[in-house]
Amino acid sequence: MYRDLRQYFWWNNMKKEIAEYVDKCLTCQKVKAEHQHPIGELRPLEIPTWKWDSISMDFVMGLPLSTLKKNSIWLIVNQLTKSAHFLPIKDTWGVEKLVQLFIKEIVRLHGIPLDVVSDRD
Repeated sequence: MYRDLRQYFWWNNMKKEIAEYVDKCLTCQKVKAEHQHPIGELRPLEIPTWKWDSISMDFVMGLPLSTLKKNSIWLIVNQLTKSAHFLPIKDTWGVEKLVQLFIKEIVRLHGIPLDVVSDRD
């Protein structure tokens, strides 16, 4: 970051202040190579044998409020067919509310999945 900024800017203690900022920035810490562990050999996920046996899920957060007062989307994708459900949610909902929504929208239509794949967030 210092090398990029020094091309256009300069101030006293610039290098020190940039280092302090990067040390406190969560996003900067996630992308810094020296803080990431080598993941080893990648293994592809097994191909599911039936629809909705294996799902992946993720959250899209920080959206503007909708007319229904929802500001996030819960994305649930079938790994076999890549069909998806986009469930509007509030980012303040707890696990209990999300479980109720999951049962109402996913389990009711497709049954209980055998496995769920998600990123570490």
